[in-house]
Amino acid sequence: MTAEPDPSVVSLYRPTGQAERDLVEASGWMAWPPRLPEQPIFYPVMNEWYATKIAREWNVPHAGVGYVMEFDVDAAYLERFDVQQVGGRDVLELWVPAEELEEFNAHIVGGIRQIARYDTVGD
Repeated sequence: MTAEPDPSVVSLYRPTGQAERDLVEASGWMAWPPRLPEQPIFYPVMNEWYATKIAREWNVPHAGVGYVMEFDVDAAYLERFDVQQVGGRDVLELWVPAEELEEFNAHIVGGIRQIARYDTVGD
């Protein structure tokens, strides 16, 4: 029997390279690292297939490995962010200003989970 989804949280996904994945692990799987100066937004994506596409088509060619991370965020908190449609109908992201990332991290429920790894050797 499958558990009912919890309406108080929204599951988000994030494609990452090795460096960001290692920083998430160093946080105890509880927080995303601060953005670099040239990264004004943090953009988790709204579905796993889009995160997988980015991990495989961008992270792997650029860094040799790509990961898909999944995490839940308090739904009421997320209402402050507009969902951005950045391509096709299902190409959806949240744009979190870099200066709000610490507060965003405080609303992660249950930690960050690595759900997939892709590399140049074989997926």
